[in-house]
Formats: sequence, structure tokens, C-alpha cells
Amino acid sequence: MPKDNSIKSVLIIGSGPIIIGQACEFDYSGTQAARSLREEGIEVILINSNPATIMTDPMMADKVYLLPLVAESIEKILAENNIDAVLPTMGGQTALNLCKEVEELGIWEKYNCRMIGVDVAAIDTAEDREKFRQLMMKIGVAVAPSHVANSFLEGKEFAQQIGFPLVIRPSFTLGGTGGGFVHDKTELDAALKRGLEASPIHEVLVEKAVLGWKEYELELLRDKNDNVVIICTVENLDPMGVHTGDSITVAPAMTLSDTAFQDMRNKAMLMMRSLGNFHGGCNVQFAQNPETEELIAVEINPRVSRSSALASKATGYPIAKIAAKLAIGYSLDELKNQITQTTSAYFEPALDYVIVKIPRWNFDKFKGANDTLGLQMKSVGEVMSIGRSFTEAIQKACISLENDAIGLGYYGKSMMRSEEIVEYIKTPKWDRIFRIKDALMQGSTVKSIAQATGIDKWFLYQIQKLCVIEKEIANYRLDTLPDDLLKDAKKNGFSDAQIAKVLQGNCNDDQVYEKRKALGITRVYKMVDTCSAEFEAKTPYFYSTFEN
Repeated sequence: MPKDNSIKSVLIIGSGPIIIGQACEFDYSGTQAARSLREEGIEVILINSNPATIMTDPMMADKVYLLPLVAESIEKILAENNIDAVLPTMGGQTALNLCKEVEELGIWEKYNCRMIGVDVAAIDTAEDREKFRQLMMKIGVAVAPSHVANSFLEGKEFAQQIGFPLVIRPSFTLGGTGGGFVHDKTELDAALKRGLEASPIHEVLVEKAVLGWKEYELELLRDKNDNVVIICTVENLDPMGVHTGDSITVAPAMTLSDTAFQDMRNKAMLMMRSLGNFHGGCNVQFAQNPETEELIAVEINPRVSRSSALASKATGYPIAKIAAKLAIGYSLDELKNQITQTTSAYFEPALDYVIVKIPRWNFDKFKGANDTLGLQMKSVGEVMSIGRSFTEAIQKACISLENDAIGLGYYGKSMMRSEEIVEYIKTPKWDRIFRIKDALMQGSTVKSIAQATGIDKWFLYQIQKLCVIEKEIANYRLDTLPDDLLKDAKKNGFSDAQIAKVLQGNCNDDQVYEKRKALGITRVYKMVDTCSAEFEAKTPYFYSTFEN
């Protein structure tokens, strides 16, 4: 189906201020969407109250309004411009909520402006916890036992029926705002009040908590013809209980069996297709019982998200750019693949590398802030690394955090014994991954750490592999370090500074660099082409690695 030529101008709603729980990923999406629509000769009008964004640069849109994200601002813009359509899926939950409010006030209809990419019914279905639960039951996708409450007494009554632990999920909020776990009845009253106050419609989902289950996210695209592609499957290293924005995530998914993976794909597609009038980018989250592989749906977001920005960078597939074109009527098979420039956009990326994302927190700037991670997102950004293996990627990500890390590990900064560390890591905190490495270095078992954290043993065995290499390096001085061991260390993400720190004697990273350079152990650059070299890539970007 070709482009809808009746759309001459589009209003894009941004996400507003960059705050904790809502970092700058929506700026990335909004910028891509604006460029994508202008490529089609469409006039782009943008509203965003935050001037410190790329999308509000005068070069990005035909008109930019730095106004509060409220209904009055929307009406002012519509009165001043002849706008055919509004695209609300690029500004996070803020944009969806505003669009819904404007619809209820009759403003879109008054100015003959239609919503594209999504409609209010799809927003309601995805964001209203009870409607989402009813839809999942209708299409045969399991959800955790839950009940929607619009009052304190209603929520308390159901909580007492199903027992603890529970999770409170407010409707129509972003970044898990107002949500939280309730481990016993002493925490219930405060959690219910907080959730009801956070929800703009005074509604919460009281849900049986599946703490310790594995968590996955899938990024999908759907067009008007009901074609669906899965762009990326992301596995959370942290189990359920930590907001995905605060969890270390890995792509592609590492610990899924093939049957579980296919089941997850099929259910994600079914969920997206069940949303009705919706075409664009979508994020689906699942929880999986690690013992039985039982799968339950957690939520679906009918918009591009923080995760879709990560997926775009991870795969090279420009999700927001394609989603904007789908919103104006194109189908996936009509659009050109932006990477190959010969095949269509109706394909699923294949990765021959590993992506690791680690969130970035600024707890040191907020004295007294609770640094325990939970359902409410607390990170202010994230780093993403690319490697040929998980071990390489996790170490590169740690170095990128700008916290003086030279790799994965504390290297003398930790004074805890192994049993103290195992107790410490039972509570999710920003430094848990570093503490896990220290515990393994001190002799803690993979089994004990898996029981303490709920992290899949596969990831822990990979970290243990780094410990084995590090302990072997510690047996040598620079002049006696075997060439093969140095090469193996570099392939597994060890930095020169890290190797120098571990070696006996006094040496620095420059000396390690000179030694490996003399041995020909130098970086090579590999391509991120989205299709594992199956087709020639025209607009690739690269990552460095030490694997030949």
C-alpha cells in the first residue's frame, strides 16, 4: 500500500524534559522520525518543551514549538497551522498520554487532525492494566494472577486474597513510576497509596510477583497489511524485580531454548496484531519461569521506546525511521532496506556479534538517594558495547561507564570477603556485576551466586571464565607472559590497563600495549551490517575487536 498522499503536514510530539527514568533515547527516535517524514516531502511541526535536544534544532523540523506538553499548547499549534495528522509514538508515554487527553477534549476532531501510527483504543488497551489483562486472556497469552483496583480498599482486599509477594503497577505511567514490590502486609498500604497517586486515572494493577523469573524484551514493527517483523530479542541479565531500564541487557538472547524462543516470537506477534489500528514500532516484555519455561506477558508498549533506540543501535536497523514511514501508509515490503539499499525493509536482522547494555546511574550526585534497584527506573542513561563474545562485550561496557573502571572487577577497592559479597548481591544495586566478579575471584561458586541473584548460570560461567584468565595472568611478569595468554585476554575484553594491574611486578598499560603490538595483537574492525554479510551493506558502521 503506497504512502497516504493526503498527509501533507505532521505534528510530532516530543517527550519533554530529560529526567531520571526518561533519558535521551526519545530524542533519538523523534529526530529519526522528523528526518524520515521530511524525506517524503511532508511538513514537520514539532512540539517539545526541552530545548536541550537534537530534535528541537531548527534544521530538524519545519517549525519547532518550545511549549509545555499540555492540551492548550497543542490547540495553539493546531490553530496556527494546517496540520493533517499527529504522530504520538515518538515521545514516550508522555506523548501518548497527551494525545489521549487531547482526543478526549475533542481537539483533534475540532481541527480535523487525525492520529497516525496508533489510535486511542490501542493506547488504552496497552496502558490500561485491566484491558491489557482481558486482551491477553482472550488471545490465550498467560499473565500473572492480578486484579485492577481503582481504590485503596479494593486493592487491599485483592492483595490479601492472593498473598505476598506482590507487585503494584500503576496505569499510564512511564519508567515504572509509582510501582514497587510488596513483600509483606506492612508494606502494602504505602505501596497502594503511592501507586494510585502516580496513575493519572487513579488505577493500579495488583499482581502476583514473579520475582526471580527471567525477563525478555522483543522489538517489533508492524505495517497496515499486518506484516510483522521482530527486529531484536533482548535478554535481561537481571531477573524480574529490576526495571528493564536499570537492568544489564544482552542481545541476542543467550539462554533461550529454541522451543521457548519460537513460543516467545509467536506470542509477541499475536499480541502486536491484537492491538487493532496500530502500525509502527512496538515493545513487548515477557517473564519466563527458569525451571519450567512457562511464559507470561508483562506488558506491551504501542510506541518506540527506550529499548527500541537500543535495538536500533544494536542491529543497525533504524526502527524509528521505518516506523514513521509505516505511520504514513507504507508497508514494510515497499520500503528499502536502509543498510543494503537493495533488499526491502521486510526482514529480520541477524547478529554475528554480542551487544551488552549497562545503565548509568548518578547516585553520587543525589546524597541520601536509595540506590537499591527495583520497579521504578533510576538510571539517567546507558552505555552499549559490541564484541564477538559476551565476555568481551561486558568488559568493554564496564570500561565505558566513566567510573574509572578498567574492566569488570574492583581491583583492590572492595574490602568484602566472599560470604559478605554473596549476602550483599542479594539486593540489586548498581555495582552488583562488579561484586559478582569479586566473589568469583575469591572462590564463591556459581551455584551460590545464582541462588543469591537469580542470574542465569550461563552468564555467571562466562564471568568465571574471565576470573580463570585473570588468575592465570597473575602468575606472570610482563616479560614472561605467554603470547597465547595475552591474545586470549585481549579477545575476552581485557584492557591493557587491566592486564598491567594483574601482572606481577611494576608495569603500565603503555608497556602492555607495546608488547602486544610487537606480537601483532592489534585491533581489527568488523562491520555491523544487520544481516551477517548475507547481503552487501552500503551504510555500515564498525566495532573493534581482537578476534581475527
